[in-house]
Amino acid sequence: MMTRFLTSPRLKVQFAGALPYLALLAGMIALACGTAFAKTLFPVLGAEGTSAMRVGLAAILLLAIWRPWRFRFSRRDLTAMVLYGVVTGGMNLMFYLSLKTIPLGLALAIEFTGPLTLAMLHARRPIHFVWIGCAVAGLLLLLPIGRGAIQLDPVGVLLAGLAGVCWALYIVFGKRMAHLPAGPSVAIGMTTAALVILPFGVARAGLELFNPALLLAGLAVAVFSSALPYSLEMIALRKLPERTFGVLTSAEPAVGALAGLMFLSEQLSLLQWLAIAAIVVAASGSIATTGHDKTAAAPVPAE
Repeated sequence: MMTRFLTSPRLKVQFAGALPYLALLAGMIALACGTAFAKTLFPVLGAEGTSAMRVGLAAILLLAIWRPWRFRFSRRDLTAMVLYGVVTGGMNLMFYLSLKTIPLGLALAIEFTGPLTLAMLHARRPIHFVWIGCAVAGLLLLLPIGRGAIQLDPVGVLLAGLAGVCWALYIVFGKRMAHLPAGPSVAIGMTTAALVILPFGVARAGLELFNPALLLAGLAVAVFSSALPYSLEMIALRKLPERTFGVLTSAEPAVGALAGLMFLSEQLSLLQWLAIAAIVVAASGSIATTGHDKTAAAPVPAE
């Protein structure tokens, strides 16, 4: 009886429908934990060196696993993958630079203005704006608006904002790759990202990038904050509309704040806990109404 239940077509359909959401959630958790651990490497490698090691090792892993040279891609597909890699590299580098002066949860909140703006541009039904409004309310609670705002490092805020622009472009270019095999396309994209970041990393960290002890730590960072989450996000991007993807990733600042609390001892205030609740409502509400969403989930056509 149990075997028949587990192999029933209805259960398989339900699991297939939940898979992109599960992939996105797992990717956010891995990314937040990996980034929190990566911040502990800043004293030795700096933000640039840590970012270069993270993305570089992730690219090597993905190339070894997927061997994208076995696949034939058109020039348009290769262009999309290169653009995806460039904005991924810019997003990683600027976000890590912002972490030098502002907390992880706050940096993620500011960075999220990019995909949130994209989500608003693709909103169609009134209920979509309700969930976006919940996400905005949560983000506003995460930001130290008031007396604390003047203490924020303006350069860190600017870098996090620029990372948000790259994040929005990452979603757009990722959708343009949605018809391609996820693993090989992400491998090429991450290799491009590594080439973008590597000169900055070498200039900052030099030979420390090849320290065996640090390479082991960097390998863990690469797996949990680059290779694994980006591959899982690509699975989600292939099935979810841009609006839905943008709203669901509103949980990322909350996940990052929790990771900061666990691994970096960054304490959460009552307002930040309320922000987490608002963001969770936005994410769960988006999931609840996606079944009635008529927006096409097809990839964005290349221009």
